[in-house]
Amino acid sequence: MSKPIVRFLVRWLVCVFGLWIAANLLSSNIKYDSFYVIIIAGLVLAIINTIIKPLLVILSLPAIVVTLGLFMIIINGVCVYLASKLYGQLHITDFLAAIFAGMVIGLVNYLVSAIIVRDI
Repeated sequence: MSKPIVRFLVRWLVCVFGLWIAANLLSSNIKYDSFYVIIIAGLVLAIINTIIKPLLVILSLPAIVVTLGLFMIIINGVCVYLASKLYGQLHITDFLAAIFAGMVIGLVNYLVSAIIVRDI
């Protein structure tokens, strides 16, 4: 397999794992029926992170610079909230819950990338 495909598959698995952890931590704000919903929502989130997130980062670059990178938390929340709106089986009650889920997913992504994915 080529490296871009492997990278996307790893990103998908990290999104699934992070979304599952966030859904269990924020169980009153994130609802899903089965683990299958988390897998598909992770795929949607991985696609959003691959295509839309770089555009959001470029468009909000002044806000990112002024806040010394803290605006990335809002961008992660927007991506999670958009994934929940695009895939209706994943219910996130409000934007604040999406921001917290984005923080958890970002932390999981950082930890997995630091531990496992050095060569990919």
